[in-house]
Amino acid sequence: MVKVEINGQVIEAHEGDMLIDVADDAQIAIPRFCYHKKLSIAANCRMCLVEVEGAWKPLPACATPVTDGMKVHTKSAKAIAAQKSVMEFLLINHPLDCPICDQGGECELQDVAMDYGDDVSRYSESKRVVSDREAGSLIKTDMTRCIHCTRCVRFGQEVAGMMELGATGRSEWMEIGTYIEKSITSEMSGNMIDLCPVGALTSKPFRYTARSWELKAHKSIAAHDSMGSHITIHAKGQDVKRVVPRENEAINEVWLSDRDRFAYEGINSESRLTQPMIKKNGTWQVTDWETALAFAVSGLQNILKTSKDMGVLASANSTVEELHLLQKLARGLGVENIDHRHRQVDFSADEHGFNTPALKHDLAAVEKLNAVLLVGSYLRKELPILNHRVRKAVQAGGKAFVVNPLDFAFNYKISNQHNDSGMVFELAGIAKAACELKELDQAWLNSITASEEQKQIAQSLLDAANSSVMLGQIAQGHEDFAVIQKLASIIAEAMGSEINVLPLAANEVGAHLVNFLPKSGKNSSQMIAGGMKAFINLNIEPEDFANDSAAISAMNEADFVVNLTAFDSKTQREFADVMLPIATFAETAGTFVNANGLKQSFKMSVEPKGDSKAAWKVLRVLGNMFDVEGFEYTHSNEVLSEVLDNVASQVNLSDLDCKLPSKNNDTTVKIVSPYQVDAIVRRSPSLQATPDANIETMGRG
Repeated sequence: MVKVEINGQVIEAHEGDMLIDVADDAQIAIPRFCYHKKLSIAANCRMCLVEVEGAWKPLPACATPVTDGMKVHTKSAKAIAAQKSVMEFLLINHPLDCPICDQGGECELQDVAMDYGDDVSRYSESKRVVSDREAGSLIKTDMTRCIHCTRCVRFGQEVAGMMELGATGRSEWMEIGTYIEKSITSEMSGNMIDLCPVGALTSKPFRYTARSWELKAHKSIAAHDSMGSHITIHAKGQDVKRVVPRENEAINEVWLSDRDRFAYEGINSESRLTQPMIKKNGTWQVTDWETALAFAVSGLQNILKTSKDMGVLASANSTVEELHLLQKLARGLGVENIDHRHRQVDFSADEHGFNTPALKHDLAAVEKLNAVLLVGSYLRKELPILNHRVRKAVQAGGKAFVVNPLDFAFNYKISNQHNDSGMVFELAGIAKAACELKELDQAWLNSITASEEQKQIAQSLLDAANSSVMLGQIAQGHEDFAVIQKLASIIAEAMGSEINVLPLAANEVGAHLVNFLPKSGKNSSQMIAGGMKAFINLNIEPEDFANDSAAISAMNEADFVVNLTAFDSKTQREFADVMLPIATFAETAGTFVNANGLKQSFKMSVEPKGDSKAAWKVLRVLGNMFDVEGFEYTHSNEVLSEVLDNVASQVNLSDLDCKLPSKNNDTTVKIVSPYQVDAIVRRSPSLQATPDANIETMGRG
């Protein structure tokens, strides 16, 4: 440790720490534009110039390491003069369009100019004008405002892992752009908007819809993947206007995926269902809640008099409270056909019990992995925040291996070549190599011969002090999922790795915790195979199933279907008999359980649209109308308290009874685009206009 004096205040710091970091820790303000704590040091804006005793000129605080006995002045006449000079140069070409700039009111340049700028410029020359770049449907560019801080460029290189923006030219002819006119395609691109200290990069969906001072901020949790990213929802009145990241070093640091950032547009979709509707004599009627609920209860009771063949299906993006109440209602009615795993097609492992998907490493620990084997996963698109941590591990010297049906474009180096033999047989080869290394007997793998590359992968996992095997969306949707789990488990046990069946939806772990599973009933695939007399659907659409056409057919064949949904659609109108409008995650209080098992509760950010209600409240009333015991709740916390101590069930996957398939079944897997995963995301126009919205144009290697 060394002692540094800043403005007369003695501070202890680690030798080599940058002066700006030491000052920040001591809450001593130093202006800056190019510096960001998560990016490399560029030192090109010079706004952080300070006076250091013994130095003949002001030094940039972001690029000056502290030394013992250093004396620094950030408010001396010399420092202030240097900072004002830099501010004057920055404003020479900056346009005076603050009144129409979306960054107005939260602009770093505005804030710093108030302290260090003059009211009159000494320069009378014409300001430069830079043509805008078409960067896609998410980011709006106004490059005349750019001050060349290069934060966006460094973010692309260092965080997103894609050199999408760069600088061409020099001096006042320098321009930031894509060089070749093209969209920015990174799944984390929206973070450039947060990083930009001026209005050069702004949110295209948010543009001209509100001013920053009109917005009310609400803390919440992202609702579209299992990371549980911390977000702030900005609302104006009853409308969500934008979503931005909230700093949480343990989970999403300061970043947010584009899916979590821009999906809010779906909340304001024109297809929102805002009033209860019932179908009588084939005609839809808008009605009140009392009538709609009575109609739903009557229809379901008529079915239950003669049959328990009722399917209860829900989205794993529903809250813990909603899922708990729905399964409690179903079991109170004697119904056991309960499931949330709609994209899974192989349920053979259920004979051994229900294995709760989980990420068994803390996200910080993922960065320290020496080797990771990704099985059936395009992790970059499925879970961008987790992928960012894996990328850090690879950058630190770790190795990443993949077993996929297609050669996807990852944003870090993959250490093995794509193999066309099929996921199961590639994985079997690695498992065989792992067993040979540890002299383990797996007779069912006798027909497999490990290749040299498969042996190298097994050896790398064995040599790694910290290693992991991760199963993603493609593995979980594979018709040989049980075999894949068994093989991955054998590899993990032999190599001393952790096996992680990655949860994908926001509350997949929570769905397992509340037992939203067919313990003695039919699974999702069996339910949509036909024969069900009725369905209760929570927050799902046919697009959420691996076989959407079978789901539609099963719903059409059923005698009575109740949909608790936030959205109206032509397809739902064809098969449903009742549509009850429910609130989205931004319009209700609830809890999500993330991939690490962390329970995170959030409050309502905006009032529900129209006459829609929080789903847990609707289910509470249904429970009372059906005379099911235990539905006397007055607050969502009372619902949560019933399941707070529930423990996730686990299965030893290496004990699964299965055999190798006779052929490669990779082509039967339905790969889902990251922007088609749930009803809200599917209704975000900006996300649907990106290449990733279509599985055919999603990035491939």
